[in-house]
Amino acid sequence: MTENFDKPAYYTNRELSWIDFNNRCLQEARDTSNPLLERVNFLGITQSNVDEFFMVRVASLTKLSDAGITTMDMSGMTPKEQLTAINEAEHMAVKKRYNTYKNQLIPLLSAAGIELKSMGKLTDKQVDFITRYFDDEIYPILTPMADDSSRPFPFISNNSLNISVLLKDEHNKNLYASVRVPTGVTDRIIKLPTEVNSFILLEDVVMAFLPKLFPGYTIKHTLVFRVIRDMDLDIAERDASDVLLAVKDQLKAREHGKVVRLEIAGSLTSKLSRRLVKKLQVAEESIYEINGPIDLTFLKKLPGLIEAHDELKYEPFKGYQLPALNRHHDIFAAIRDRDYLLQHPYDSFDSVVNFIHQAAVDDQVLAIKMTLYRVSKHSPIVHNLGVAAQNGKQVTVLVEVKARFDEDNNVYWAKQLEKMGCHVIYGLIGLKTHSKITLVIRRDEDGIRRYVHLGTGNYNDSTARFYTDMGLLTCNREIGSDASKLFNTLSGYATNQRMHQLYRSPHQIREVITDKINKEIQNAQAGHPALIEMKMNSLSDKGIIAKLYEASVAGVHVHLLVRGICCLRTDIPGISDHIQVHSIVGRYLEHSRIYHFFNNGKDDVYLSSADMMTRNLNRRVEILFPILENDLHDRVLSMFYTLWNDNVKTRILHDQKYRRINRRNQAPRSAQHIFMLEANEAKQRDQAYKVQQQTQTFKPLTNHNQTNFLEESDE
Repeated sequence: MTENFDKPAYYTNRELSWIDFNNRCLQEARDTSNPLLERVNFLGITQSNVDEFFMVRVASLTKLSDAGITTMDMSGMTPKEQLTAINEAEHMAVKKRYNTYKNQLIPLLSAAGIELKSMGKLTDKQVDFITRYFDDEIYPILTPMADDSSRPFPFISNNSLNISVLLKDEHNKNLYASVRVPTGVTDRIIKLPTEVNSFILLEDVVMAFLPKLFPGYTIKHTLVFRVIRDMDLDIAERDASDVLLAVKDQLKAREHGKVVRLEIAGSLTSKLSRRLVKKLQVAEESIYEINGPIDLTFLKKLPGLIEAHDELKYEPFKGYQLPALNRHHDIFAAIRDRDYLLQHPYDSFDSVVNFIHQAAVDDQVLAIKMTLYRVSKHSPIVHNLGVAAQNGKQVTVLVEVKARFDEDNNVYWAKQLEKMGCHVIYGLIGLKTHSKITLVIRRDEDGIRRYVHLGTGNYNDSTARFYTDMGLLTCNREIGSDASKLFNTLSGYATNQRMHQLYRSPHQIREVITDKINKEIQNAQAGHPALIEMKMNSLSDKGIIAKLYEASVAGVHVHLLVRGICCLRTDIPGISDHIQVHSIVGRYLEHSRIYHFFNNGKDDVYLSSADMMTRNLNRRVEILFPILENDLHDRVLSMFYTLWNDNVKTRILHDQKYRRINRRNQAPRSAQHIFMLEANEAKQRDQAYKVQQQTQTFKPLTNHNQTNFLEESDE
């Protein structure tokens, strides 16, 4: 009955919802309860977020608008209308970001003895240092580019910082040039001597010494600017052998994409500004006047350069390493005994690395199959896969070389894996492979057994420290069989295979979620309690949203934890009365996906790599998997309720606006803080147990609970 929910007024535009999410990140930069340097980092994050948003989403809309497409999205907006609304909202957001930077963070940094100086505020010794630094380190790599009848306006690369220069010659003739600030080859933040935490930005130094680049000419005016270009890949896949080459070709081509945003540190009325706009052919609404340093992403690096101010950062946290999954234990024996649920970063990602490592060196392991979407630059996962291949195991790795903005990194790792003897595949034509799965085939004493890791997040040891994700380690026979079928589909020709426990998209995940929602609708209509709970990054698929509206109308209670984009609207009388939407933005990026259906008290609980987005359900290979063990099933639900009851970092969606919870007469409950406390308590229990064993004579334990504790905690 989804046709009843077609009204545009029932849906929020996807792009404007994303801007709301980035504003929630900006709130963290403005939140005085956060440590100062973490607020600085959040402001840098909001900038990098919006840069990528313009490179991909705004670029895509620009292409549609330029092509004259007038098709409306589910909220009733054409591409042109969306572009206008996006730029209007982003102009307001830019003012708020720079107000936060100049009026809040910079004064607080200064009060803490942390200075971002201008050239005019340097001491004599600092001026001497910067002069030498410029002459020795910067000047040799600068290339002034003249712009005249014989030398055309230079190409301005995406996301580069540039200085436009207006000069006068001896005849008072106007001349133009530009200089690229070499942020890609040298540090943008330069640490100054004589003061512990004093810095200057590279562009300020280059600006101060511009006369050295143009001897014999008078500099009349300068303007720092940056362009954001269309960086979306447009790959026409003809066959699998084409993919790597096509990606490499597109990586080169996209550097020349259309300019979708121009930022200038100055006024649009200046001669240089008007000339830039004309040369770059930028729409007026896409031009941004910046009141401060262009490109605030440098703020993400600043906290790492600060000395002696640990109190201005979050307290260090290291995830709990479950003893049964450390390198000194037989991980395969542990998994044969029970399934393991991991919640990162509260549970250490080392458990996953250790699993792959043991598979690589274990003589009984015959084969490893794995999907890789995003990995770190120095990936221990990739290293161990290479070790496995060199140890004679069959290693098959699907590397998704189309993972956005990780294409270069993934192309590199694909080649390295091949050099190490792994069989590398690139997935199915027309689909990105976004599933997170590892299959290890081992010859155990009782025969061949499959060990499987399934996850909601990437096999990336770096992001696993600040993304919240969940994973399952199991040797369940049905899951293992399904995993084999999935890899056969990815690497060969195998369709329409019956899966027992795993569901994959395209198609299957949508069907399963829809069926589960329908059951809750039927239960509500029969007068039974009905509940749907979902946690995801984004909710933008119209079909799923319409089905949730249908559930709400039937009386099903729907609780949604949506970190980012949410195109569903609450507070529509008679339509979404029973739907609540929470969004948590905090220290860690909420990235895990949980899908829970009450099912008349049977409580079906699933984890997934997929959000409820059309691309995830229709155009990606994703997996949805059940949590079958009762204790782990209960733990997932407990995690969801802890998150749902957060009143510190939660915003609740009402009337298309996200508002913090009023905590009057309520004790603060931060879900992320609670999970960290629980992890630290587990570490303390393990340490106490170790000390106990070292200080008393060992006696056999007969109590069942004590025996379990020994098995899980002894290192």
